[in-house]
Amino acid sequence: MARAYNVLAPTCPSSRLLHRIGARWTIFILAVLSDGPARFSVLRESIPGITSKVLTESLRSLERDGLIERAEIDTVPDGAEYAMAPLGWSPWGPLNGGREWAETHVPDIEAAQARADVGDVA
Repeated sequence: MARAYNVLAPTCPSSRLLHRIGARWTIFILAVLSDGPARFSVLRESIPGITSKVLTESLRSLERDGLIERAEIDTVPDGAEYAMAPLGWSPWGPLNGGREWAETHVPDIEAAQARADVGDVA
């Protein structure tokens, strides 16, 4: 049975979705939200290097895709809180697995890079 979608086809919707999941800041935003809802300022402070503009754009895209939800909160000044949407939890398992792999294998990767830098690739 042929697949209805092909992630390797650049015009396929599944390809665009994979790009969203693989976007530079997506895993960091979802990592913060996996601990619970957060306001914009908490997200910005929790993700070193992200600008307010890029965070805003990323949040809007993730919300549009149904991966996160934005809720207005009654505060002074008015505010909003972001949370993982039910659909957002489905890619979180594999993404968190990648995160855990990266954190576990930093020494291995650094050792491989050091070997490659001196021309001793094993």
